[in-house]
Amino acid sequence: MAHYAGIDVSLETSSICIVDGSGAMLRELKVESEPEALAAALTGMRLGFARVGLEAGPLSQWLHAGLKAAGLPVVLLETRQLRAATKAMPVKTDRTDARAIAQMVRTGWFRAVHVKSELSQELRALLTARKLLVGKLRDIDNGIRGLLRGFGLKVGPIGERAFPSRARELAADRRSLAAVIEPLLQVRETLLSERERLHHLVVRATRDDAVCRRLMTVPGVGPVTALTFCSAVDDPARFSRSRAVGAHFGLTPRRYQSGETDRVGHISKQGDGLARQALYEAANVLLTRTTRWSSLKAWGIAIAKRSGMRRAKVAVARKLAVVLLSMWRRGTEFRWGGEKAVA
Repeated sequence: MAHYAGIDVSLETSSICIVDGSGAMLRELKVESEPEALAAALTGMRLGFARVGLEAGPLSQWLHAGLKAAGLPVVLLETRQLRAATKAMPVKTDRTDARAIAQMVRTGWFRAVHVKSELSQELRALLTARKLLVGKLRDIDNGIRGLLRGFGLKVGPIGERAFPSRARELAADRRSLAAVIEPLLQVRETLLSERERLHHLVVRATRDDAVCRRLMTVPGVGPVTALTFCSAVDDPARFSRSRAVGAHFGLTPRRYQSGETDRVGHISKQGDGLARQALYEAANVLLTRTTRWSSLKAWGIAIAKRSGMRRAKVAVARKLAVVLLSMWRRGTEFRWGGEKAVA
């Protein structure tokens, strides 16, 4: 008889539940959250596992690789789907979550999550670190502006490089304020230097990748967007058709239909948030900064005239995802077309 296991992972320990083909629970145990310990606990039972379920999370890809190397048929479960399955439970614990995972993989009522390659995981770490430094720089700039504004000193619109000299100039007549601002400016300088270092790594990664260079022929798509898209998709063959990538990144509308009720809402915002943000920013550049006309821009401007620029940017972001995946699959570059093609 086939057996199934569900693993609920925590930072220190993981709960394991094992059931048979009829759903009867055979054993429950706690194991350290290490691939070797989990694999030893499962293989030591001498049972034929049909599936081992693991919820997608921060440790899941690392644990998935270790369990797969041990010869176990492990699958990753989509987090939102698992949350919906356990929502009716009156008591939620790691133990009951492991039971739910075991029953889900037994019945087949789950959506398997794609496990990214090691290269894509490394690129994602690079992009996440760069985004973190960008956010910290923005926080420090806003903090300095806020401190100066309290004394009636306004920085105003100014470039990134000229910001420190402007802040020092405003605080020059107030010694105590200057003493407070200076450490923040020093930290800002360090963050700016390290952000540039990570950005150079992003540029180098795109320069060495033929797919990224091809995707960057699309107007509005730069090194960050191209690398973010490639690391998020990882394998273009996992999409049955190019149009599916828009829903994968949460750029398609929600829908609720029941009886006579049929509502279409805002975009779902599910999936990879980093890729969705990059596509939206690329769409913004395409519609507002790119001077050369293309069929894609004309299509977006036509939507903006009917429904507003905000919806047009979302629509173009979704279209960009489809175009980028199609170019990746076919090995082609961007075709500009003309304004009259879709106007």
